[in-house]
Amino acid sequence: FRDADSLCELAPSEDDETVIIFYTGGTTGRAKGVMLSNINFQCNTDCSIALYRMQEHWKFIVLGPLFHLAAGSRVFSSTALGGHCVILPKFDVLEVFQAIQQYRINSATLVPTMFQMMLDHPEFSNYDLSSLKMLAYGAAPMSVALLRRVIKAFPGVEIFQTFGMTEASPIVTSLDSKYHVLEGPNANKLGSVGRAVSHVEVKIVGEDGNAQNAGETGEIFARGDNIMTGYWRLPRETAAALEGGWYHTGDIGSIDKAGVIRLLGRIKTEINRAGMKILPEEIDALLEGHEEVVEACAFGVPDAISGETVAIAYTLKEGSQLSPADLRTWCQIRIRLDCVPEKWYPVSEIPKTDRGKVNRGVVREYCLEGKNR
Repeated sequence: FRDADSLCELAPSEDDETVIIFYTGGTTGRAKGVMLSNINFQCNTDCSIALYRMQEHWKFIVLGPLFHLAAGSRVFSSTALGGHCVILPKFDVLEVFQAIQQYRINSATLVPTMFQMMLDHPEFSNYDLSSLKMLAYGAAPMSVALLRRVIKAFPGVEIFQTFGMTEASPIVTSLDSKYHVLEGPNANKLGSVGRAVSHVEVKIVGEDGNAQNAGETGEIFARGDNIMTGYWRLPRETAAALEGGWYHTGDIGSIDKAGVIRLLGRIKTEINRAGMKILPEEIDALLEGHEEVVEACAFGVPDAISGETVAIAYTLKEGSQLSPADLRTWCQIRIRLDCVPEKWYPVSEIPKTDRGKVNRGVVREYCLEGKNR
């Protein structure tokens, strides 16, 4: 064997040196390699431990793929705390219940669909999940209706919402557990993504490139020591994403006077109906508020008159007899008429990526090709 020195330089890496590449979810385009540095990981780990009030020697369960930063970053937190990580090869509801009970798991990070599957499972109440102290969720928006179910199902457990992305290592904002309540003055923040965490600055920028006032809508920009060094071998995309020293998230939102951020959608998924911009995420959230709807995914389809109109795929609870006409009527008294879906696609399951995210492009293709039948 050759000496190690002849193969590589053995020296400590610098704070700003790229140490790992994680890939983005790729839900609005091809996945990109995100280069992250030592300082990126350090500030995110230091932040998350204090933010989530994690304790030494906690036991964590990792449910997502380790190439995704939401799961991968938890390994760093566990290591810093001298904790224990139970890593499951895939998400299976019964295996999750069994692992939490067997290993006395203290913390888990889930996406909304995982919560939905756990709460809907007939065996949910038959397992001892009392060891749980903290639950975090993110990666995709959670409807307030589902969030209320989660809060009721896990009394005494601290629940946190996290908004972030791979390019931010990943945390940008968080809604603290004190706001995950069903009544009282703190309850009105449910559905928001909370405030920017301590090491991140956030601003809302309008189409004219200027910062928006409180309550106004625009793209969410972020900057801090958590922001990536760039995209692997994509200098043009890196320059565009980090233009002006801020990371351009591609997410649409607003900030109120108290600094609370509401996430409204993605720029690339907007539906343009006769010049009116419609955010499909808002329609998803509305329909998922119906007691018989499990999941919904709105998307744009071509229209000869308005250029584009709204279509939606949805799943119903078992035994529901709701028709598209019933749901259309229900929507018409709750949102602007131009936002009411014109085309309705009942499906048995909403297609998702291996990270549990809904890919609207795939859902659109799935429905338009008649695969929902």
